[in-house]
Amino acid sequence: MAASPDDETEDSGRLPAPLRSVTPGSRPHRDEGMDVFGWGVFLGLLVLLMPLLPFIIIVWGISKVTDMLTPSPESGGLGVDE
Repeated sequence: MAASPDDETEDSGRLPAPLRSVTPGSRPHRDEGMDVFGWGVFLGLLVLLMPLLPFIIIVWGISKVTDMLTPSPESGGLGVDE
């Protein structure tokens, strides 16, 4: 009695050979449809976030000023020494 191919793969612990496909292999190419979609998402986010940019800059500037004015515990400022 002949052994089935499944028995051989279980015994050897190796995976079976890859299956052949009827579809031809594809080469890397540009996908203009996805390109347009990506640029659209980018421009949409840019339009939405551009009005918020001044507020983001103000919050960033305030945080930098408060960091400069507030002494940090590592520099021996007003922190509690043990």
